[in-house]
Amino acid sequence: MPDTPMPRAPLLVVQPDDARSFWQPVPANGFVRCMLASNELGSETPFSMGTQLVDPGCFVREHIHPDNEEVIFVLEGQGEALLDGVDKVPMVKGTCIFLGKGRSHRFQASDDAPMTFMWLMMPGGLETFFARIGRARQPGDPKPEPFPRPVDVLQIEAETVFGTLPAKA
Repeated sequence: MPDTPMPRAPLLVVQPDDARSFWQPVPANGFVRCMLASNELGSETPFSMGTQLVDPGCFVREHIHPDNEEVIFVLEGQGEALLDGVDKVPMVKGTCIFLGKGRSHRFQASDDAPMTFMWLMMPGGLETFFARIGRARQPGDPKPEPFPRPVDVLQIEAETVFGTLPAKA
């Protein structure tokens, strides 16, 4: 083997208040932190990763990612996942869910406390969606009143990582 040094791979530490963060519209409310994105790091494997806080009694509406795999890991709080439109699964601290391409999912926070989960999207792109539908959030900002999704949300979804849910039978 030649004595050629290997190129140094990316290394990054992101503290919670250093991540790009966005308040989210109804029905989720709460906020996201976009912690890492491969297109910003120069990593070899395409991904994005962050956290989402869903307000009590609120939810991430049912959706699919036809070209992406996703991992969800509950950090705090509890709620329920609706998977493939039929399977209801409890979400408690430590629950881990893997969603293959095209698997529909919906996340509902319990009525008594917010639920926070980490999301990992492969390849990335979810961070772009959150930035486009949300409002910039800075540490210490007061929580805004609930606000609606953008009128062009379906176009934003189509341009990012979302697909169309199949029609209900």
